[in-house]
Amino acid sequence: MLNTDHTKPIYIQIAEWLETEILNGNLKVDEKVYSQYKLAEMFTINPATAAKGLNLLYEEDILYNKRGLGKFVTKDAKEIIVNKRKNQKLKNLIEELVLESERLEMRDGELMEMVQAVIMEKREEGK
Repeated sequence: MLNTDHTKPIYIQIAEWLETEILNGNLKVDEKVYSQYKLAEMFTINPATAAKGLNLLYEEDILYNKRGLGKFVTKDAKEIIVNKRKNQKLKNLIEELVLESERLEMRDGELMEMVQAVIMEKREEGK
């Protein structure tokens, strides 16, 4: 699951994994998330690293604290994650695609046609 050879810090990978768990519905509003010790055990990492990932989500209002009980999913968590990923991750991927299409001297509209074709393929796979 975690990529220790990756340039992305492990605590960010932990935070992104938890975000994905929320998006997939595996962690719901007001549900307790894994403790830093449980995450450390699951991913064989230092508990302080896991805590850093949890705290990142707390700072972004994706998680909230219940004193003495741990961290829980906020009511706005899913919306915050969706907006964050649209505005950061997808935008970066699109910029990279556009730059690559320019380097390849693709004709106008060719990239959009390719995107549309992939969308249609994914819809067909989902049927």
